[in-house]
Amino acid sequence: MKILITGGAGFIGSHLTDRLLKENFQVICVDNFDNYYSSDEKKQNISQHASNIDFELVKGDITDKELVAEALSIYKPQIVIHLAVRPGVSHSIQKPDEYLQTNIAGTLNVLEAMRIYQPKKFIYASSSCVYGLNEKTPFTETDHIALPASPFAATKIAAEALCYSYSHLYQINTSILRFFTVYGSRQRPDLAIRKFMWNILMDKEIQIYGKGFTLRDYTHVSDIVTGIRKAMDYTAEEYSVFNIGNSSPIKLIDLISKIETVLGKKAKLKFIDKNHGEMPVTFADITKAQKILGYNPETELDAGLHEMARWIKTITNKVK
Repeated sequence: MKILITGGAGFIGSHLTDRLLKENFQVICVDNFDNYYSSDEKKQNISQHASNIDFELVKGDITDKELVAEALSIYKPQIVIHLAVRPGVSHSIQKPDEYLQTNIAGTLNVLEAMRIYQPKKFIYASSSCVYGLNEKTPFTETDHIALPASPFAATKIAAEALCYSYSHLYQINTSILRFFTVYGSRQRPDLAIRKFMWNILMDKEIQIYGKGFTLRDYTHVSDIVTGIRKAMDYTAEEYSVFNIGNSSPIKLIDLISKIETVLGKKAKLKFIDKNHGEMPVTFADITKAQKILGYNPETELDAGLHEMARWIKTITNKVK
C-alpha cells in the first residue's frame, strides 16, 4: 500500500515514515524543507531512507497546487496523511498571513487533489490548540472550538472545517487527529522540552512565561505515531475526530524539575511576562480513541524524557 505524507521529513513525519517503512508500506514524502528551522535537520531525519526502493521524496510546498495534484496523480496513494504545517504560536502572531497560506490554502490544495484522485483515506493532523481558551477540562472531541488563542490555532480550526466540508461533499473518508504537545527525539528546536534541555546543557537561561503554572499534556512521538497508524485502518465513519494525547497534564515548573533530574543539572530560570497566545492548559480526554481505535499511550513522561535526553546530548556534544 502506498502512503503519501505531507511534511514527511519533519519531527512527527519522519518518525511515521520510519514506522511505515518497517511495516513494508511504500512511502511518498512531500516536504519543502522550510527554513523555519534548519533544513539540514529534516534532511538528516530521512537520510537513512534515501536508498530504500519503497521511499520516494517529492521536494515541494503544499501551497503549490499543481505539485500536490501531480504527486497524487503520479504515485496514486491509497492513504494521504497531511502533517505539513507552518508551526509556532508566537510566530503566527507576528506573521499571520504566512499561516493562512500554508495551513489553510495548503490544506485546500491537498483536499482538492483528494477530490480529483480519490484515495481511500485522508488523515489530517490537527492540534490541541483548537480547544483554545475553553475552561472545561479534559478536552473532549465534542467541545466547541470557537475560542482560538492565536492565529495558528485559528488556521487549524479553519482547516478542520475544510476537511469536514470536503468529506461531506465528496465522500472522502477522513479522520482528524488532534495531537497534544508532542515531544521526543527530532523535536523542533523552538519547542519547550528540547529548548529547555539544550539551554540547561549549554549553561544558558530558561525563560518561563508567567509563574510556570501552565499545564501541558505531553505526548511522546511514538504514541502519536501509533495513533496515526491505528487511524489508517479506521473506515467505519466517513468523518471522525480523535484526541491523540497522554491524558496526564503536568505544570511547566514541575516539568523543568523532571528535566533537571534526568540531566543531573540545575536550570537557570528567568521568569518573564505571560505569552498571551499560549493556552493555559492542554488536557486530552482520550476515551473515544481508546474505545474506537484501541489507542493507549505507552510512554510515561519520565521514560520519554530519558529517551529525549540521550538524543539531545548527541547534538550538544558536537558543539561543545
